[in-house]
Amino acid sequence: MSAVVYDLREVRRARYAVAAVFAVHGAVTGSFATRVPWIQDHAGVSAGQLGLALAFPALGASVAMPLAGRISHRFGARNALRGLIALWTLSLVLPSFAPSLLTLCLALFTYGATAGMADVAMNALGVEVENRLGRSIMSGLHGLWSAGALIGSAGGTLAAHLGADARVHHTLAAAILTVLGVAACTWVLDLQPAEDEEPPPRFALPPRSALLIGAVGFCAVFAEGASLDWSAVYLRDQLAASAGLAAACTTAFTLTMAIARIAGDKVVDRFGSVRTVRSGGVLAVLGGLLIVVSGHPAVAMTGFALMGFGIAVVVPLCFAAAGRSGTNPSLAIAGVATITYTSGLVAPSAIGTLAQATSLVVSFGLVTVLSCGLVAFAGVLRAGDRDRPKVSAPETAGSSRE
Repeated sequence: MSAVVYDLREVRRARYAVAAVFAVHGAVTGSFATRVPWIQDHAGVSAGQLGLALAFPALGASVAMPLAGRISHRFGARNALRGLIALWTLSLVLPSFAPSLLTLCLALFTYGATAGMADVAMNALGVEVENRLGRSIMSGLHGLWSAGALIGSAGGTLAAHLGADARVHHTLAAAILTVLGVAACTWVLDLQPAEDEEPPPRFALPPRSALLIGAVGFCAVFAEGASLDWSAVYLRDQLAASAGLAAACTTAFTLTMAIARIAGDKVVDRFGSVRTVRSGGVLAVLGGLLIVVSGHPAVAMTGFALMGFGIAVVVPLCFAAAGRSGTNPSLAIAGVATITYTSGLVAPSAIGTLAQATSLVVSFGLVTVLSCGLVAFAGVLRAGDRDRPKVSAPETAGSSRE
């Protein structure tokens, strides 16, 4: 990107703007997730067909995410994010209008493609702001994504309780979120490519460094997906917990993730990415052990809480490390995002398949083993700590990698 020196106040303002975009992105996800039953009924699909359709967002994201870097190069980072976040928020309306399995799959493919491209663009700008400030902000940005998802879920829950048509609900939500997202992009960093900078390829394999970083993210997202989708089932089926207590476990896990992410930046600044992820891995492993040996719901809930605390900051730190791992941040971030999206897709079905063949205890034993990967391989994030520039001047902030 072209060399530009920004006033520190502009960089701080850009931080809040990117944070707002993260919250908007999360709110779209939360708004969609709560209306999936309505969408299923409207499209007239079975549970198995719905499961097939819900694989298409991850497929669309995986295909489209490498394009985000080229779009940013063509239009500049600010305009690219403005356009991509608008496409993402507006795509919220598509699934609710789908009348059949085929149209639902196409709608969800588009939904996932726009989600993935916006995800890469906003994470790349988040890394740029973090570089200029010289301190960790990525954990907090992802925490605000979680907060946005909770807000979107709350709105969707209210709409479902009132019996609102999801087409009306999602059209209204998309309009509001589009205005908020586009407005927030006004203050993000307006990075432009240098005149002699070659555009990134439309499709390319991610660099080796991104694959290693993505493997760490895979372990964390696998644990997150397993816990979100199966924690309530685990308490109900394995520990005979009431439906209310089982549901509360999932809600508590989600809140734990959001709180830990919002507070995580101070921990990262104090201890660094590697020590933070390694310590989080220890907590996640301890949580997994409590889950698999628990004979009481309270013990299992404590285990899920520790799991949430342990994995919360891993994905934000993986994106941050990927953005500093080479000469093409968007390509590296897209690579890490593709791996983590794949993990989120694979985890719920893998846990269910293994549980059917053995038991949920064995399934969460697998989650515990994968959590050990956070402890063993956290060192691949070290480059992000070493290369992070520090801002010494109080009035301006720049980046040596522009």
